[in-house]
Amino acid sequence: MKIIPVYAWTKSVVHIEHSGKKFRKQPWAQGVILLVCVAVAMLLANLPWTKEAYHEILETSLAFTVTTPDGGGITFPRDMTVEKFINDILMVIFFFTVGLEIKREVAFGELSSPKKAILPVIAAFGGVVVPALIYTLVNHGTAAASGWGIPTATDIAFAVGILSILGDRVPVSLKVFLTALAIADDLIAILVVALFYGGTINVTLLLGALLVIILISLMNKLHEKRPIAYILPSIVLWVLFYYAGIHATMAGVVMAFLIPAKPRYTREYYYHKRDYYRHKLEEYDSIEEPGGFPNGPQRHVLRKLSETSRNLISMSYAQEHALSPWVNFVIMPLFALANAGVEITDPSYFNVFQYVPQVGSVSMGVFLGLLIGKPIGITLASFLAIKTKVGAMPDKASWPMLFAVACLGGIGFTMSIFVDTLSFGDQLPALTAQLRDMGKIAVLLGSLCSGIFGSILITLVNKKQS
Repeated sequence: MKIIPVYAWTKSVVHIEHSGKKFRKQPWAQGVILLVCVAVAMLLANLPWTKEAYHEILETSLAFTVTTPDGGGITFPRDMTVEKFINDILMVIFFFTVGLEIKREVAFGELSSPKKAILPVIAAFGGVVVPALIYTLVNHGTAAASGWGIPTATDIAFAVGILSILGDRVPVSLKVFLTALAIADDLIAILVVALFYGGTINVTLLLGALLVIILISLMNKLHEKRPIAYILPSIVLWVLFYYAGIHATMAGVVMAFLIPAKPRYTREYYYHKRDYYRHKLEEYDSIEEPGGFPNGPQRHVLRKLSETSRNLISMSYAQEHALSPWVNFVIMPLFALANAGVEITDPSYFNVFQYVPQVGSVSMGVFLGLLIGKPIGITLASFLAIKTKVGAMPDKASWPMLFAVACLGGIGFTMSIFVDTLSFGDQLPALTAQLRDMGKIAVLLGSLCSGIFGSILITLVNKKQS
């Protein structure tokens, strides 16, 4: 038996770890992982020897019962399964990070001024309204009518990932335009979920949630910067939203906009402390201790310097930075595994143009909404904004290239599948499940076709203009 030296094994582990970090930093990495998870979920849901176990795992109950003095019991959270845990709890963290990203872009980024924000925001509204209209025209008066929100969202990860692969074939200004549009699109999608896809509103619990929000806002105003102070109110807010009839993921968005966006220490304080610690370190450089470098006084100063640097990072930025890898490479793949596993009981699921009277065609509405409605809505809204001089054409961009980039807006995926899981709840259980499954298949097909069509169109336009 060949013995592998320890140093060679260690070197291999370090190389694998380095390669993993390098992969995670690629803008297309999340998209690749999500595609793999979609494929795995589809296989698990359809292979004869795995589909039963797949559904059993998703339907496993995670609720626990607390026995009351009278011999009864209180079950909490109600009807909580593995699938609900992913969609109602883990997705709160996803929406929290989305909210933090929107907050940052509004404060410092591409949505930080009316001049920067106006065109992508208007384009985002166009990209929401036109797909919703197309879906409604196809499904008006049918059982599928309530799914109009499914084709209205753009997936940032896939859209930006494709743009990064296309490289310099797309002007930088249009990359910024699509990124800002996707962020504004996420905000609109959040509002759509909050306003149209919740349950029956419990006003008492909603008022309780409002009181918690006021409390958190007050803590922010009083310059409370410790993360631990916001954890318990966040849990309470989630519980109140969960039982009030507003989708619990909205608690994540609300918290993102409430936590402090300013650091604990000011710039002046930082400059003062930096100079003070620098002089102290220089003073202690000559001290020799048996323990070696750094010596005791230096360690004390370095701890203080570390504390100062931590307090120069706002809680909002620190949370976004800490959670993003978990969201991108754990929560979103789990969401794909739990929600993309559509059991194909009928090949007609792939016929997106099939229409059934009274039932409608969720597939046709979603597919046409993503593939045609998104680029037309984005381009038309942009055209109106630019021609009326409300917005300005992105630098070095042309109308053919803007339309080609707008086609990538039809990549719905994450948010579209999420809205699909909330739709059609007032139907019979069997019909609801069928409509949702057909909607997911249409989202996958529409997003795939939008990505391919947009990439081809960008390449052709770039060749013609170069």
